[in-house]
Amino acid sequence: MSTFEIWFAFVAMTVVTIITRTFFLLAGDRVTLPPRLQRALRYAPAAALAVIVVPEVLLLDHQFALHPGNHKLAAAVAATGWFVWRRNMIEMIVVGMAVYTLGRLFL
Repeated sequence: MSTFEIWFAFVAMTVVTIITRTFFLLAGDRVTLPPRLQRALRYAPAAALAVIVVPEVLLLDHQFALHPGNHKLAAAVAATGWFVWRRNMIEMIVVGMAVYTLGRLFL
């Protein structure tokens, strides 16, 4: 690719990103989303987080690792259990990191 093509791609991607992200702000109250779509969009952050976290936890060297040697899976299960029991995000992070660290150090 030439230098011009690279810069053109950067500028084009920037323009497309700005347009798509500011569409709802620029449209204001003139455009309203249907209630069903509004309800569906409430789950978008959780879905995006799941797409990032689940493969990181379940895959080890690009293969499913559902065994005790997967320290990330053990930490995720422990942290999730702690959060369900205590409903405290900071404690959940501490428990998850402790289980992960202990698993890597001693197992």
